[in-house]
Amino acid sequence: MVLADLGRKLNAALSSLNRAPVVDDKVLDILLKEVCAALLESDVNVKLVASLRQKVKAKVKASLESGADKGKDVNRKNIVQKAIFDELVQLVDPGVEPYKPKKGQSNVIMAVGLQGNGKTTTCTKLAVYYQRRGFKSCIVCADTFRAGAFDQTRQSATKAKVAYFGSYTETDPVSIAAQGVSKFKKERFDVIIVDTSGRHKQESELFEEMVQIGEAVKPNMTVMILDASIGQAAEAQSRAFKDSADFGAIIVTKMDGHAKGGGAISAVAVTKTPIIFLGVGEHLHDLEKFSPQPFISKLLGLGDVQGLMEHMQDIATQNPDKQKEMAKKLEEGKLSIRDWREQIQNVMNMGPISKIASMIPGLPQELLQGSDEEGSQRMKRMIYITDSMTASELDSDGSPFMETARGSGTSVREVEELLCQYRMMANMAKQAGGKNGWLQAAQKMQQATGGRGRGANGMPTPAQIQAMQRSMPPGMLQQLQKTMRGGGGMQEMMKAMMQGQGGDQADMEEMQRMMAQMGGGLGGLGGLGGGMPNMGDMFKMMGMGGGR
Repeated sequence: MVLADLGRKLNAALSSLNRAPVVDDKVLDILLKEVCAALLESDVNVKLVASLRQKVKAKVKASLESGADKGKDVNRKNIVQKAIFDELVQLVDPGVEPYKPKKGQSNVIMAVGLQGNGKTTTCTKLAVYYQRRGFKSCIVCADTFRAGAFDQTRQSATKAKVAYFGSYTETDPVSIAAQGVSKFKKERFDVIIVDTSGRHKQESELFEEMVQIGEAVKPNMTVMILDASIGQAAEAQSRAFKDSADFGAIIVTKMDGHAKGGGAISAVAVTKTPIIFLGVGEHLHDLEKFSPQPFISKLLGLGDVQGLMEHMQDIATQNPDKQKEMAKKLEEGKLSIRDWREQIQNVMNMGPISKIASMIPGLPQELLQGSDEEGSQRMKRMIYITDSMTASELDSDGSPFMETARGSGTSVREVEELLCQYRMMANMAKQAGGKNGWLQAAQKMQQATGGRGRGANGMPTPAQIQAMQRSMPPGMLQQLQKTMRGGGGMQEMMKAMMQGQGGDQADMEEMQRMMAQMGGGLGGLGGLGGGMPNMGDMFKMMGMGGGR
């Protein structure tokens, strides 16, 4: 991803600050040197970098002089980190509120930019974005300079089911733009997006044409489409467009590439214009809303929980009835293979695994690095397997599918692995649902503990342990104690779970083999920190330890 290298270098610099025993002027200078070097290598304008360095030093000095805890290094570290975070946010946040389209009226948006920056594709993405949010949107192709521009608009708009306007015979872009906007205003469209020809500051005639189109359609907002790989040319080009078209917002495209991306930051600072969207892929839905603080937070590896929740809610709102139906099934403790397949598809719709991982605070990015394609292929093969099943098989509890492996072009082992994972999920759903299920037990425990948090090191408090024991279904605690003290450990617990589903010895051996393979990979998760309590300690606290 664009700016990923910058994020890693900034992370490394801040990590060195945390390791420093004493934070003095020397440590601060070394830290700022590393931060500034990372920004310069990412093509951020040298003047902006020098300004950031001075502002951070001034802010840290002012905070330390006015603060009461001058001698505390922890406090000094927090002050330095906050100063750097705030100044990085200021680089991408000019403090200007962009225009927001309103329903019930015509909102004209004109797209401008250099050749090859992805204007036509972005115009379609923008139309789809507003259409999914209840706006009646359309596209006017006023690009008569590039061969095939109208064909591209027609194809992408037809695919997205968005209305469009253009002409194969008219050569005057000003006339086409005026006709299209007039037509769609009469038809009461909410968002009218005007796509113009690509141009750069040396082409004075094309710049004059852009001004004429603006005067003809009178846009509510002009958007500059900026390629993330523009580099140091961003300052001069964006300033020229600002002087001519006075754009009010920026959309940065090709953020899924490997360019340095610092030029886009320079354009924001030079023109005092906010970024409103990021193009993060080639598909019609690959347009992300831009927010300065969450963007810098993800860049520094601090996550974006709010963005993750919004992303999940956006997917849920696409089919609310199915989500309610799934929630009801989970409450009842029922889960078919068809239901499980829908959940896999929902995960795939959320985007690349690395994108989701970047939104989770504290998760090391190296953990999922390079696994996007592998993970995606694995989920697709699961979908292929289920696509080869009949309706009765999809609604079943997962009996052996020898014919399914042959029909889906996969191996029997993969089908068995899929079914084994399904049985584990079905067991969890079965034990979670109902009056004596885990969901009810968790609710009782929360009520018993008054919603209070955990104790030290993420472990439950003694009061919470007692409440958990009281809330367990009758006989469950004794069964777990017997299993753990008898030396059976996790294998015996797995065996009990499999028998609850009617599993045989072969199922148990398959599950053990899978768990052994997964053991190495899961062991790496131990470095995630104190968020996960030690299960052995937890069992001892509940009276399940010993016997070994």
